Amino acid sequence: MAEVKVLIEGYTSDGSEEEKTCATVSLIKDGDLNIVVDPGVLENQQILIDALNKEGLGVNDIDIVFITHSHLDHYRNIGMFPMAKALEYYGLWEGNICEDWEEQFTDDIRIIKTPGHNYDGLTLLVKTNEGIVAICGDVFWKESLPKDDPYASDKEELEKSRKKVLELADYIIPGHAGMYKNVQS
Repeated sequence: MAEVKVLIEGYTSDGSEEEKTCATVSLIKDGDLNIVVDPGVLENQQILIDALNKEGLGVNDIDIVFITHSHLDHYRNIGMFPMAKALEYYGLWEGNICEDWEEQFTDDIRIIKTPGHNYDGLTLLVKTNEGIVAICGDVFWKESLPKDDPYASDKEELEKSRKKVLELADYIIPGHAGMYKNVQS
């Protein structure tokens, strides 16, 4: 079974203060495969380097960087990983070559399309010993999310994506907070 760990718990301001945001950065270990999800924006890249070092990894140990959707706060630091392939909506990139990805990416990792917050939204469903973990970007910002996503490109599609994630996941890693148990599972 794969392992999932939140490396950096994201956050976003609630609008009552200066807008600050940081995507939740996660690590998936699946056999020999190391995947970083949403390396986002950070005050300093050393924060992510230190988080990886605590897991016994460096930037060159990452095989794939997965991007949940194409908003800068989720992908800005993708270039930190020079040896990694990039996995996003349009394909799996290695250098300037892009190949299609399969929904059943590995035995323990499934990729599903979850549009709504943005047209190119993707969610990873990761089978772990604790259950299925959905790493879903901004399908959910945090557990106590506002019902209305002011940045949603398609609110109806977002509701469908939220429903899909809630039906499939035991745990959710949202775009801007720590992992939580899906009480609807």
